[in-house]
Amino acid sequence: MKIGYARVSTEDQNMNLQIDALRAAGCAHIFTDFGVSGKGFDRPGLTEALDAVSAGSSLVVWRLDRLGRSLPKLIELVDNLGQRGAEFQSLTEHIDTSSSGGRLVFHIIGALAEFERSLISERTKAGMAAARARGQHVGRRPALTPGDVADARRAVAQGRSTMEIAGDLGVSQRTLRRYLNIIPS
Repeated sequence: MKIGYARVSTEDQNMNLQIDALRAAGCAHIFTDFGVSGKGFDRPGLTEALDAVSAGSSLVVWRLDRLGRSLPKLIELVDNLGQRGAEFQSLTEHIDTSSSGGRLVFHIIGALAEFERSLISERTKAGMAAARARGQHVGRRPALTPGDVADARRAVAQGRSTMEIAGDLGVSQRTLRRYLNIIPS
């Protein structure tokens, strides 16, 4: 028996393509996670799908990244399926662990995906270092300008409440307190 699993990470996405492909592949049951990141593996739909998989059955996904983004966790999950006498199949990458060639392809694709993520991370870090060396700010823009902070300090000294000042500046009280280094009482 084939058990399907589909996931989209944002509510703007549509999983019809995945579900249609899983049905065409012969999945008897399809479990889904809607609006859930693939970073973690603790997802209700995935848990149900894994519970439904038994010896002699297969967990089928449309694409490997729908199952998860962590290579070690993916390998652990597929190995766990194998220990339970179940197989894994990814339709887009043509991975089917019911054969030794399929297991090899799974590990090669996983290794390449991890390599690509490492390269992206290295390029990002190098770009950030270069920007810092040029004196550019890296990261989120400050919520308040130095002028805003100076105005807020004057307003606090005049007796205005931080709630009122924060509202005027369009930030939370917590953000304002952090900029003013005020510990809430």
